[in-house]
Formats: sequence, C-alpha cells, structure tokens
Amino acid sequence: MPAENNTPAPLAKGPLDIVIFGGAGDLAFRKLIPALFNAHLHNRLDTDTRIIGVGRQDWDRTAYLAFLDEKAKPFVAKSLADAPQGDAQWTGFLERLDFASVDVTNPQAYQSLVTLSKTASLRVFYLATAPNLFTQICANLTQVGLVDAHARVVLEKPLGHDLASAKAINDEVAKYFSERQIYRIDHYLGKETVQNLMVLRFGNAILEPLWRGPSIRSVQITVAETVGVGSRAGFYDQTGAMRDMVQNHLLQLLCIVAMEPPISLDPDDVRDEKLKVLRSLRPMTALDIKRDTVRGQYQSGTIDGKPEPGYLSEDNVPKNSRTETFVSLKANINNARWANVPFYLRTGKRMQARRSEIIIEFDDLPFSIFSGAANSQPNRLVISLQPEESIQLQMMAKEPGSGMNLRPVNLNLDLQSAFSERRAEAYERLLIDVTKGRLTHFMRRDELEAAWVWVEPILNEWAASGEAPKNYHAGTWGPAASSALMARANLTWHEES
Repeated sequence: MPAENNTPAPLAKGPLDIVIFGGAGDLAFRKLIPALFNAHLHNRLDTDTRIIGVGRQDWDRTAYLAFLDEKAKPFVAKSLADAPQGDAQWTGFLERLDFASVDVTNPQAYQSLVTLSKTASLRVFYLATAPNLFTQICANLTQVGLVDAHARVVLEKPLGHDLASAKAINDEVAKYFSERQIYRIDHYLGKETVQNLMVLRFGNAILEPLWRGPSIRSVQITVAETVGVGSRAGFYDQTGAMRDMVQNHLLQLLCIVAMEPPISLDPDDVRDEKLKVLRSLRPMTALDIKRDTVRGQYQSGTIDGKPEPGYLSEDNVPKNSRTETFVSLKANINNARWANVPFYLRTGKRMQARRSEIIIEFDDLPFSIFSGAANSQPNRLVISLQPEESIQLQMMAKEPGSGMNLRPVNLNLDLQSAFSERRAEAYERLLIDVTKGRLTHFMRRDELEAAWVWVEPILNEWAASGEAPKNYHAGTWGPAASSALMARANLTWHEES
C-alpha cells in the first residue's frame, strides 16, 4: 500500500479539457474519439467539456476535424444510424474539438497548447504515445504551468518493457503527478461483464461459498484475436504477447476472479485485494517455465476462408524474429482459497475465433449415481467478454425420452434484456471515470510492478533458452503443446470440451 494519501484528486468546478497526446494515432481515432462521441451523444459530457488533439502534424483545427471525419466517423457509424439526427450530433460533437501541433520533445512547442487550454479548471491528459515519451510530456506540461492539483494523467499500456523500465517511468511521472492523479488504464477493467463479475461474486450468497478450491477444479482465461499484427508490427516485434497481453489484461482478469472480498468499494480497498493476488502468484522456476508455459508464432493459414500470411511474412517483421504471438501458461496462487487450483492463461493472434472469456470449471461430485451416463461434463461458469458480453452457467439435464441420458444445458444470465439501459463501451466508461475522479478500475503503481515481478523471470528464461516459439497455423487455437499443457492435468480448453 502506498504511503501517500490516495484519495482521488479534487474535482474542479468549471471547464474541463481532455487533451489527447497522439490525437491522430490509431488508438485515438479507433477508440478514444468514438468513446467520447458516444459519451457526448448520451449526455455524459458536461457542456463545457472540450477535447484537444495533440500531434506533430502541421494541422490547424479544420484539418484535424477533416481527418476525424474520414478516420473516426466510420467507427461510430452504428451510433449515428441509431441516433435521431445522427449527422447533426456528429457535427455538434466536432464543435468541442480543437488541435494543437506540438513536438512533444520541445518545451517551447507547448505554448500553442497553453493558449488553447488556459481557461480550463480541470485538465485530463491522455498519453496515447510511446511510453518513452511519457516523462518528457509530463515534465514539459509542468514547465508551462498546465499541471496543478486538479490535473489528471492517463497512461496507456504497455507501461515499460520490464520491471526496471516500469519503475523508471513511474518514478519520473511521480515527480509531476501524485499517485491519486495517475490513471494507468487497462480497458479490460472497463468492460461491463468484468465489473459485473464483482457483483456476481460478492453480491450473491449462492456463489461465494463455492468460489474456492476444492469446489473449483480449474480456471481458464482466454483472450484470442483473429487479427495479425498489421500496422503495429514494428512495435509488436519488440513487445510480444507476454508483454502486450499477459502482463496487463490477463493478470488483471485473474485478479478480479481470485481476489478476496474488499472491505468496501473504496478504490484502494479494491486494489489492495488485487495486489495480494499478484503477490501470491507462485514464482516460476526454470523447470516450471519449461513445463508450464508455451510460446507460439503464427504461420500462414486460413481464417473464415481467407488466406492469411505468417508472422514472418508481415511487413516490418524481421525474417528471423523469435517474438511470440501466442502464450499459454499455468499459474498457481499460494493462498488458502486457491491452493491446488490451476489458472490457465492463454492469448494469441490469428486464432480461430475472436473470443475473450473466463471459464470457471467446478469439480466433480464426490459421488454420482450418473457416473456411467454418456455426455456427463463438469459444471462450468462461462463469462464471455467479447465479441458478446454474457454469463452462462452450464448444468447437466436429462435428455427427453426413455433412459437417463444427460446433456449439458446453459442457464443464461441475460444482462442485455434484463436492463434497458445502454451498455457503454469500455473506453467510454473509463474515460468518464477519469473525469469523475474514480480510480477503482485503474492500476495502482504497486499492482503494475507486482505483475512485472512475476512476468519478468519467464521472459528472461525464454530469452536465455534460445528456443524459438512453436509454430501454429493461422485459423487454429495455437500450438498443439497448448492442448498438451491442459491434458497433463486431464483438462481441456473450453472449445475442445
């Protein structure tokens, strides 16, 4: 627990500026601007909220708005189609926007941003840039007087390349912003179903007594993508799936599944419990890493009938690259609740289907009168995060007809029809949290560093071994070794069951 007071930065009365560094980048026009448009469309932004894009482009406001009209508008096409006077709403949203041409490494260049933002009472700085620019940006913002006690800074992942670089970035940013002003974003924590998982666990008496070993046999967490590295190849080849996905997204999901009940919903009470999980992860020895981790790299294959190139054939990927595009591993948590319960984490690109899910597999009955029945399967709680958000409890039921034949059926927790309220996307929800000063769904510094403490030895052992990643064809579920990892414990990945 940090020594300093982590109460959220005080709310300021008056105009709010959301300043996006990297305002012309992929993240900005694919996610951030569409998220803010939807917030505007549904009256979640105050009338005096402005959005300022910052980039090196020699643009004025008109050029930036034309860029967003071309690049960002297609990502809100459905919202526009569903909204009354959709085009007028888009035009009204664009009135909030401005642009500052800034070379972020040049302190003098920030004067144009000072001119645009000088009337704001509260400023949110979203750093959608390379992490090596974070400290320069924070220092220069402070030098020109744009950082005060009300200001907030949002840091995109990956935050560092290893533990040392993560600490260095945190140390530097802490010179200009207190911990209560820093929002380390992981958009998976903004997903409705992830947030609903806490209510499912801690708000229902039926599940909490069973939420432990030996009632639970295993936990699977999968984040699978059908896309390749695309335009991110240069970045991705220096990062890989472990740093890009496991160190942040998958470990955060593991924390939500495994944490103890917090004493309240105060941000630090929740994050204290997540930190305990990360610190309870059993460190992996060299033997553990060889036995319980699988690295993969996609080869050419077919997805939805379309041929896809292998990773080494992608633009800007070195022909001898050993960067992993797939990871599966077994993790263990050294505490009383989860003793002897394996957590299987898996992520990859160019996989058979786009899917993010958490599978809670319950143990078999100690004695069953149906033990010889065909199709008998363990009960599973299936929490789907994408492409659709849903929660299903898989139960066994009798098939109609004579005999006692069993079949798995799903009890659906239909959140879509149960609530008439619109379900905001993750980035929209988290951006609104930043403006309201809600830190609960953002990583604290010690959480981030505890995750690196566990991940870094695995990365180091992979590098020292000199072994190349195992190949898998695009359009499959990864290397055969990933299935073998589960089979050794007499388990299967959910899609194979």
